[in-house]
Amino acid sequence: MKIKILLVEDDVNLGVVISDHLKSANYEVVCAEDGVEGLVKFNECDFNLCILDVMLPKLDGFSLAQDIRKVNTDIPILFLTAKSMTEDKIKGFEMGADDYLTKPFSIQEFQLRVKALLKRVLIEPKKKEELVYVIGSYTYDTENQILSLKDHPKTLTKKEAQILKLLYKHKNQVISREIILKGVWGQDDYFVGRSLDVFITKLRKYFSDDPRIIISNLHGVGFKFEIPE
Repeated sequence: MKIKILLVEDDVNLGVVISDHLKSANYEVVCAEDGVEGLVKFNECDFNLCILDVMLPKLDGFSLAQDIRKVNTDIPILFLTAKSMTEDKIKGFEMGADDYLTKPFSIQEFQLRVKALLKRVLIEPKKKEELVYVIGSYTYDTENQILSLKDHPKTLTKKEAQILKLLYKHKNQVISREIILKGVWGQDDYFVGRSLDVFITKLRKYFSDDPRIIISNLHGVGFKFEIPE
């Protein structure tokens, strides 16, 4: 399985150049042009590395890194920035960066930084069974977004699948509303909050045939997806 990299860069031309070089090195690349789009795409797939521009529209790279770290504390993050001030680099590392590259940079140096970061990550090909979650009496095929109980499959919508993925990643522990809202919608205002509540109600209904599975709402905090181990 190819190494998958998330590239968030609002300079379209530079993004194309970087993406092409990464692809020529046999990496799979998913691109986004602003921080909100980047956060949503991050939660749609499993990545091995994030490359983030600092000066992004809608959600800057530092804030994006913070939100990514709320979901994944281990994934390497490389910042790209036109800023060379020591204070900015310090802030970048405080926000969760593993490395920092100042524009303009040579592609050779960029490729070496990427290789060095990926060496820190133990990458193993996913087995087919790892793409299927066992949730109590149910199985969930993550590739096809199919939730099954015995011989009764149900295809989830994209939003339902994204929310379930986040809940499962944090199973049997509390996950904040903010993480789900930003991860799925890229924002956490009142209206998307109401939408989340509707989707949570639907997921509860889908799992209602196994009373051991509980999606509890901790008022003002978030949700807890309780499933039997």
